[in-house]
Amino acid sequence: MKSTSQPILTSGFPLGSSAGLVTAFEWLGQPYRITRVDMLGEMRTDAYKRLNGRVETPVLITDEGRVLTETMAIALWLEARDTERRISFAPGTPEADRLHQYLAFLNTGFTGAFYPMWVALEAQDATEGEKETLRKFGRSFVALRHEQLEAMIGDSDYLLGDKPTLADAVFVGVARWADFHQAVDSRDYPRIHALRQRIEADPAFRFALAVEDGKPAVGSGAMQGLVPLEEVLRNTSGALST
Repeated sequence: MKSTSQPILTSGFPLGSSAGLVTAFEWLGQPYRITRVDMLGEMRTDAYKRLNGRVETPVLITDEGRVLTETMAIALWLEARDTERRISFAPGTPEADRLHQYLAFLNTGFTGAFYPMWVALEAQDATEGEKETLRKFGRSFVALRHEQLEAMIGDSDYLLGDKPTLADAVFVGVARWADFHQAVDSRDYPRIHALRQRIEADPAFRFALAVEDGKPAVGSGAMQGLVPLEEVLRNTSGALST
């Protein structure tokens, strides 16, 4: 793909974890654009598979025209560009190490705990008994990860102090799945519940949800416009992800 003036982030709907990365872009405040992707339709086409063969969002088209996939990789790309340290910390500091620890946990254990419940939802050939078994396992995994995260959270307003970081963004993009799947009641985890309420009320996350829902939205001014998926797919020839 030719070099672009701003990076382009795919925002999956419904309920895409990429809403967290949109939130991070808003907090960062640097110019970017968004491509909305219907995960139940557009994402499953052969054209999209050439962009991301694993049939997932998010995908980032960097300002250099490279295709970058996986939440963790995109988060670290954002961290490298956060020269003002709005959403991260100076490399090599204990705070940076702690940020990476949170990101790793949230992107693997916490997010992965929901996998059985997504399988149960999407498995068209499974029996109701098989689906209920998956949901049962999913609820137990989600509860365990909530217990673990609850124990990790301190007394600060956010995961790593008094301002939101990349870790909070990755968290909020996924945490709402607990409600959708009726996996756990976040009120049973007071620190997680308070954190969710705080971030979900943030204008950056409200903007991310409006974009996800295809509604008019006013953000920080960093988002420079929506790019049709067809345009992204057409212009990424030769720079596709593997």
